[in-house]
Amino acid sequence: MKKFSTLRILHHRHSLLNLNPNLNLNPSFSVCFNFNFATIPQSQSFVVSYLVSTCGFSPESALSASRYLRFKSSQKPDSVIAFLSAHGFSVSQIHTVVKRESRILQCNPDKVLLPKFQFLRSKGASSADIIHMITAGPRFLLGSLNNNIVPAYHLVRSFIDSDKQVITCLRRNFSSIADSRVSPNVQLLLDNGVKRSSIAMMLSMRSSILCSYKLSHTICELKEMGFDTSKTTFAVAMMAKRTVNKAKWVEKVEVFKKWGWSEEHVLEAFKKLPYCMLNSQEKIDAVFSFWVEVSGYSSLELVKYPVIFQLSLPKRIVPRSLVLKFLEKEGLRKKGASYATPLLPKENVFLKKFVYAFENHSSQLLKIYQKSMNQGNTTEESRTIMSTF
Repeated sequence: MKKFSTLRILHHRHSLLNLNPNLNLNPSFSVCFNFNFATIPQSQSFVVSYLVSTCGFSPESALSASRYLRFKSSQKPDSVIAFLSAHGFSVSQIHTVVKRESRILQCNPDKVLLPKFQFLRSKGASSADIIHMITAGPRFLLGSLNNNIVPAYHLVRSFIDSDKQVITCLRRNFSSIADSRVSPNVQLLLDNGVKRSSIAMMLSMRSSILCSYKLSHTICELKEMGFDTSKTTFAVAMMAKRTVNKAKWVEKVEVFKKWGWSEEHVLEAFKKLPYCMLNSQEKIDAVFSFWVEVSGYSSLELVKYPVIFQLSLPKRIVPRSLVLKFLEKEGLRKKGASYATPLLPKENVFLKKFVYAFENHSSQLLKIYQKSMNQGNTTEESRTIMSTF
């Protein structure tokens, strides 16, 4: 049985410090590990030892990763870790990068990694930007700069107004920039009449959907639902359909049906505002619960105004509903008037029309509104307040 030796582990620690004296190594690097190497091929034992002692792997994950790595000394992987450290990566960030893409340890830092860092800097990315992007999507470092990364960047840039905006986009969706499926899927969308502005929105918000297989199936499905590919709602519907898996979609539909909607109602609301299917089941249920059980409104009114599901329950729906209920109680608002439309305008417009317009009650209305806004009333608290009107 072979064991990790303290000497081996300290050797990795000292060799890294020689490469980069400023590297802030965790003291745990000198801890002695015991692990059975009896069944591990000799060619993998050093790699496993290195991954555990230097990169924070568990013995099991190191053994799995070692099948794809070949190095017999610490020279090359040490140079990669020293390179990342010199470019501002913390020990924990280096561990994250290596665990997500261990093949990076076999790269030549100057030939493979540095040109990609330089390319990102040339486009205005800061050190913090680069660290964030690479930690989130380290596979990027393994792609060909000239044949893959540069063309992918220019594709995104052709839809987005500035390099600064592209960098912002990449901070959110870095892992998909160099995916080989993006370019043909973008062309597929263009061929089906999707506007460039809609594609820019997808690239900025959910570029992962452009890495999808069988995107044409989703396009056909949405067309059959009656979506117009030239409208922005098509892009949002595309994001919803590709983001929410089939099981979750069915579960969300069941929540809507629980509150009296039919599948036709769900489809109608989805066509009006596809974003409604991107809400969590909990948010959908909470809005219905307040709308129906606390306020006594009809759930079917929300079919006409699915945007309500996008609004904050404690900061918008509840405070404004309390104001409307007070006005109704005082006979200042017709019973049966829409409870949805007053929730839509900006706050200053709402206050002007439903608070300050009633001079004799404005101070009380404002107190009700601000108290609810500040306290973020729960459903039960709101139910109690409603019962006093």
